[in-house]
Amino acid sequence: MGFSFSFGNQGFREPQLSKNLLKHLGVSARDIATAARQFPITSRIDIQAGLEGLLKREPQTRLTGLFSPNPHEGVTFAQILGGSHFQVDTGPLQYDEIDIGDAEPARCLKNGLWMGREKGVPFAIMLASGGRFGFQVGVNVEIAVAAGESGSRFSHDFFRQLEQAISEGRSYRGRVISLEAHHHPMGGGSSVKVHRLARVNREDVILPQKTLATLDRNVGGFMAARDALKSMHFQARKGLLFYGPPGTGKTHTIHYLASQLPNHTTLLVTAEQVGLIGEYFRLARFLQPSMMVIEDVDLIARDRTQMRNGGEEVLLNKLLNEMDGLREDAEVLFILTTNRPDQIEPALVSRPGRIDQAIEFPLPDEEGRAKLTKLYGRDLKLSDELLELIVRRTKGVSGAFIKELMRRCAQFQMEGSGGSVLAQAAVDEALEEMLFTGGTLNRRLLGGEAVETLGTEAG
Repeated sequence: MGFSFSFGNQGFREPQLSKNLLKHLGVSARDIATAARQFPITSRIDIQAGLEGLLKREPQTRLTGLFSPNPHEGVTFAQILGGSHFQVDTGPLQYDEIDIGDAEPARCLKNGLWMGREKGVPFAIMLASGGRFGFQVGVNVEIAVAAGESGSRFSHDFFRQLEQAISEGRSYRGRVISLEAHHHPMGGGSSVKVHRLARVNREDVILPQKTLATLDRNVGGFMAARDALKSMHFQARKGLLFYGPPGTGKTHTIHYLASQLPNHTTLLVTAEQVGLIGEYFRLARFLQPSMMVIEDVDLIARDRTQMRNGGEEVLLNKLLNEMDGLREDAEVLFILTTNRPDQIEPALVSRPGRIDQAIEFPLPDEEGRAKLTKLYGRDLKLSDELLELIVRRTKGVSGAFIKELMRRCAQFQMEGSGGSVLAQAAVDEALEEMLFTGGTLNRRLLGGEAVETLGTEAG
């Protein structure tokens, strides 16, 4: 005899999926025990691989697709068996194409239900998105068995083996990733974006020797000593603050570090993603060793006295609590960047364990400007005299300004005499346009706000 339920003035009967599930488990709905675990969204591929690997040892296990009339909420066994108005039933197997940084995307099951037996114990295992109110926060795996010791033992052992398989997989290991939030009237969710950053070599990082030495000691040196420090019961996590004017190489250096730490997963957090900060910390723990980069941290962690509303303080407290909540042996490197270090909340930077070292990225000196000019003008031929002239005229500019200057020099060269030998006329025109034609605002936009604009010089 099938169940019947009522909702308002409408009646509906138990779907076939519920009947099949009860028949397979051999008990009534009230005698079923379920257990569920939620995993980060980055583990979707590894969960599927783990489930397939563990379940293929039982050749009689059947996989069924699921259909829910409310796709913006996660599916549970309680919804299947409890007579929900949104009846879940069998449906086609649906897959997503997931970019994990390889040449081809990976196919990943959206949701599915496996029913099988192991050593005489019938079980059902469901894979579904984990979320509330239309916001996907992870991936759920739920196991249903007949209540009792044998079913409980199966659930415990299966989850232990699945977690081991997931920890050995980790599709995003060594990738550079960020989360993307999606919002629409019927709900939202988050997905993972893989960034394919160009490799940055050491010779392409143009910084003062003092800055480079501090960077090497606090990143490369620390990583080399991390295991030894852990054995001596020192914390394995570390926090760095990169500060300096815009365009001085903070982001460029982060790309360099991501290139030099191939076994670390890099998590990029931008200002518009601060609402996902809790999920980022969860991923940093799950994918460790990891490097977590929070750009423009002053937008999250500005001085409390400068905050405009209570929501900003909530985000600040969330950041501080998450940093403090990491275990001391967590292999997580934090890099926070800011153009306005004077506006950062003292609680973030006044205690080791959150931020251990501040590293200044100053405007390039004369030697730095010469190196940057050669770096960004490498496909142009510059005479020593012209190089000296460019260095002299760009006092007070950022590295980003020099990069744009060399691009414009190349353009003016092509429009003028052509050829690969850069002419002074092209340099004069580029500097005139960047420093004077657009006025003070243009200089600020291009990273030349502090330049000494005494007029262009004759060759």
